[in-house]
Amino acid sequence: MSLFKARDWWSTVLGEKEEFDQGCLCLADVDNSGNGQDKIIVGSYMGYLRIFNPHPVKTGDGAQAEDLLLEVQLRDPILQVEVGQFVSGTEMLHLAVLHSRKLCVYSVSGTLGNVEHGNQYQIKLMYEHNLQRTACNMTYGSFGGVKGRDLICIQSMDGMLMVFEQESYAFGRFLPGSLLPGPLAYSSRTDSFITVSSCRQVESYKYQVLAFATDADKRQETEQQKLGSGKRLVVDWTLNIGEQALDICIMSFNQSASSVFVLGERNFFCLKDNGQIQFMKKLDCSPSCFLPYCSVSEGTVNTLIGNHNSLLHVYQDVTLKWASQLPHVPVAVRVGSLRDLKGVIVTLSEDGHLQCSYLGTDPSLFQAPKVESRELNYDALDAELKELQKIIKDVNKSQGVWPMTEREDDLKISAMVSPNLDSVSQAPDVEVGTDHVPSVTVKVTLQNRVALQKTKLSVYVQPPLVLSRDQFTFEFTAPEMTRTVAFSVFLKGSYAPPELEGNAVVSYARPTGIPRVIQCKFRLPLKLVCLPGQPSKIASHKLTIDTNKPPVSLLSLFPGFANQSEEEQVNVMGFRFLGGSQVTLLASKTSQRYRIQSEQFEDLWLITNELILRLREYFEKQGSKDFACSFSGSMPLQEYFALIDHHFELRKNGEKLEELLSERAVQFRAIQRRLLTRFKDKTPAPLQHLDTLLDGTHQQVMALADAVEENQASLLQAFSRLRSATHLLLLLVGLWQKLSADQVAILEAAFLPLQHDTQELGWEETVDAAVSHLLKTCLSKSSKEQALSLGSQLSKPRDTSRLKKHITLLCDRLAKGGRLCLSTDAAAPPAMVMPAGGCAPIPESDLEERSPEQDSTELFSGHKHPSAEPPVPEVASLQGVSE
Repeated sequence: MSLFKARDWWSTVLGEKEEFDQGCLCLADVDNSGNGQDKIIVGSYMGYLRIFNPHPVKTGDGAQAEDLLLEVQLRDPILQVEVGQFVSGTEMLHLAVLHSRKLCVYSVSGTLGNVEHGNQYQIKLMYEHNLQRTACNMTYGSFGGVKGRDLICIQSMDGMLMVFEQESYAFGRFLPGSLLPGPLAYSSRTDSFITVSSCRQVESYKYQVLAFATDADKRQETEQQKLGSGKRLVVDWTLNIGEQALDICIMSFNQSASSVFVLGERNFFCLKDNGQIQFMKKLDCSPSCFLPYCSVSEGTVNTLIGNHNSLLHVYQDVTLKWASQLPHVPVAVRVGSLRDLKGVIVTLSEDGHLQCSYLGTDPSLFQAPKVESRELNYDALDAELKELQKIIKDVNKSQGVWPMTEREDDLKISAMVSPNLDSVSQAPDVEVGTDHVPSVTVKVTLQNRVALQKTKLSVYVQPPLVLSRDQFTFEFTAPEMTRTVAFSVFLKGSYAPPELEGNAVVSYARPTGIPRVIQCKFRLPLKLVCLPGQPSKIASHKLTIDTNKPPVSLLSLFPGFANQSEEEQVNVMGFRFLGGSQVTLLASKTSQRYRIQSEQFEDLWLITNELILRLREYFEKQGSKDFACSFSGSMPLQEYFALIDHHFELRKNGEKLEELLSERAVQFRAIQRRLLTRFKDKTPAPLQHLDTLLDGTHQQVMALADAVEENQASLLQAFSRLRSATHLLLLLVGLWQKLSADQVAILEAAFLPLQHDTQELGWEETVDAAVSHLLKTCLSKSSKEQALSLGSQLSKPRDTSRLKKHITLLCDRLAKGGRLCLSTDAAAPPAMVMPAGGCAPIPESDLEERSPEQDSTELFSGHKHPSAEPPVPEVASLQGVSE
């Protein structure tokens, strides 16, 4: 049991989903019982007015039915409740209720009950004032020194003070320079109103100055005021506190002195009645409410401050005397006398938790048992520690930190792609050129072992492929449930995707609350993006793949693309992508070679990759396990660099277009401001062709916005083509140097780090940093290169020469025998051994001096360029096919 916890004397919860604020709580003897006991008056924004008289049987009891004296629902939200002498002709206390557009004054009375139900209470409307302006808050007091009655001052949302002399309206005044209303309080000793303006300064206005100032029917100066009749509203004193105030309270200790307490957002101020700072206190937590009250020590003031950490602090001047924990965040705090118990702290939260508490402690009856002391055997502890460390080490070696079987047993996921295209395409009004876009159905099945929470399935494919639906939500309330969802995939663009592989990711939470993620990959059919086409004997780009097995008929490898009328398709086959580009595949009749050729370099990727995958599947079904592919041609770096330059040029164009669009938008807003100033002027002035300039600027803004969208679409297409070319280049490097799967994975991580390309983080700078890291670690030639450190920030380069130089150098290091590795011993310089049939070594100094084009041309001088490679004699000639 905490020592610093507010002791609960009585508490209750008001209504359901009601809201309350600092003006919604008041303590007073509102029924004029005369016994000195306060009643708790609470109003809510839902319009409910409640009056409580707590009398718990024992400390900590909740609210009983007889504790609620009165509950009535008014039609309008209640902003503030106050109790005072508001009715003329009597000194009895009445209840003032402030609504947004109305002020109502009620009398609260009770009738002695003759039966067990107890006394009956009711309210009677004495008078009301309909407000012409929306109210914010109010204060009351004996304005002007009147005796025996209280006047009410209401502050509106637009900064107007409206004074009511009980049943009649007195006057209204606008506060000078008011923008937003602040807290309002009345000081009876100085007869002045004190508020905090939107300028973050405390301002004091004398009541006499307000009363004799010009009437507030209009904000502008009247003709009489210009001639000298009437008085201007002048502030008495101001003090800049540098922050917005939450509340203001006035404390009068005697007739000679009073203090103004201001609660800010970060500080607590105490001011003299002339505006001088008496003291201030910087608060550690964000406050929510406060209440100053007289201290038992003469010359000091105690203050209750509630904060958003559910704490109630008691300060004596600036010294913290007590801190109590509350069960809620208070928005209002009052102190009163309830059931002959003086000094009860009443707090109200924003959601209606009303609590009466006191400060103090209750004796704790719990006593901790004594612990038997025993001597520690350090030798046994050391032996046990070594045994546990050995077990941990063995577990980490065998199955890793997280056992995979546990994750797989919780939920199993499988994906199945339909072998046939959809009979009715699910592509909604999508056409690529003159081609009809097909679609294919994919089914994902989930099966759980235990009950799971928050199971979500997300499906991803490479653009321009799109999904009919990519997000699914499941409820696995019981074990051994199976859920299957189906969706369609189709092409939405005039270019081929860089990959035909999709990914289904499932995120869920285990019964223990631990989040888990599993995924399943699926491969889409080639016929989704490609159609049978006529072979072409003219091609700008050609690749030759060597194998160690006899050639296979292309009809058996690509049965879905066979044309039965062409007998020559055993050795030659044409493919046409949706959108128009064509690829031709040729198989040698006598040798073990295949050639892929096309007019576009990046279009070779999908057919080359599909050929290698289908060859491996074919020979695996034949029982042959030693099938291998190789590439002996030169690396097509020039074609690859051309795609890099095109992509980077589009990035630069996009940046220039965005800068121009920003400049034109600034110009457009400036012209709008000038036109608005001209239109608001009382004396009309000529526009001086500003309207023509505005129309021309608007046309430029729209044209630049269209150019930005067009450039973004071109950049997305260029990035997809660059990814296809990158996949093809890495495939050729792996076949050329016979790299393992792990080494190819390292290259893919370096060259394909991004799924999306942006102006802030682009492909060029990311790949340049990754390739530079490989050159300075596992592919370094000396320890001097390893000591070089890379920059900590990625920035957009000025051109692509550095990137192309690093890519050329990477191929050179691989040709000299360098191998990719991410282990700790990879920092040792690799032995640069020339492989058989490899490339001639290039001096490092020469590489730095020559351009990337010269590097890539001369790097593989022993081989011919693929674009100029003549047809090999063994490969079937297209002349026979055309004839």
